[in-house]
Amino acid sequence: MKSNPISKSYLYTANDNAPDIEIADLRRLTQLIKEKYNYDFKDYAMSSFKRRIKRVIDLYKFKTVDKLITVLDTTPDFFEEFVSEITVNVTEMFRDPTFWRVLKDQILPNVLMNHDSISIWHAGCSSGEEVYSMAIVLKEMGVLDKAKLVATDIDSAIIDKAKRATFPIKNMELNSKNYGRFHDDATRTLDGYFREANGEAILNPDLTKNISFRRHDLVQGGIFSKFDLVLCRNVMIYFNQTLQNNVLNKLHDSLFKYGYLIIGSKESLIWCEIANKFIVVNNEEKVYKKIKD
Repeated sequence: MKSNPISKSYLYTANDNAPDIEIADLRRLTQLIKEKYNYDFKDYAMSSFKRRIKRVIDLYKFKTVDKLITVLDTTPDFFEEFVSEITVNVTEMFRDPTFWRVLKDQILPNVLMNHDSISIWHAGCSSGEEVYSMAIVLKEMGVLDKAKLVATDIDSAIIDKAKRATFPIKNMELNSKNYGRFHDDATRTLDGYFREANGEAILNPDLTKNISFRRHDLVQGGIFSKFDLVLCRNVMIYFNQTLQNNVLNKLHDSLFKYGYLIIGSKESLIWCEIANKFIVVNNEEKVYKKIKD
């Protein structure tokens, strides 16, 4: 296990008095990252990216963007930590329970009506809560053995975490509440799907057997397979419009014809260049069906 190359304050609070970050600073930072590490952050939404860079500067007590750039340039081991800090997203199992109900009652049955199996891509899977929620839904439908799930993220460290299928036990209360709301039954919990050990919830092995985790960069990565269902929820809100359009083209090309694309509640397809290649299945839950290659 690598030791942390840079110490940071774990009692982080935002420093509203920190100097503002200029656009030129961000350009220098993204240029260094692209040249040295081949990660491309230049088309991330500027306000969100700036906020996260500010957070890193405060967290590691760098004080300036120049110091951050110097450390990234001279300390390659720090880069993985940096990526984890600026890409981390808060997530939970069965987040947005009404979405999971639509998925279980409408989308998955429609796919399986004409197929003996189902392939699913979770793009930007973070620490895996969404992926394991999907596995539970498929298991309860009796079709987990017919499913192939691929889960990807740009952050190698978060992928390693997701593979462990282990979450803090304190998180399971909220996860179980979401699960109960998904079933419209507050008495139902996730207790049967994990065991507790040393303050952690360890998910049952049968939930993980059909899941393949891999690192993939939505910005620069190519098309690596075709799927019946692609979920890319609450990822593109951090991209500018140009990058969103590019990513949506990749997601379209990653779907079989008549496959389904599901994006986040604050995201949309209606403005992008491939909008006419989809129809809206459920506007509230942002479910779309591919109708043209």
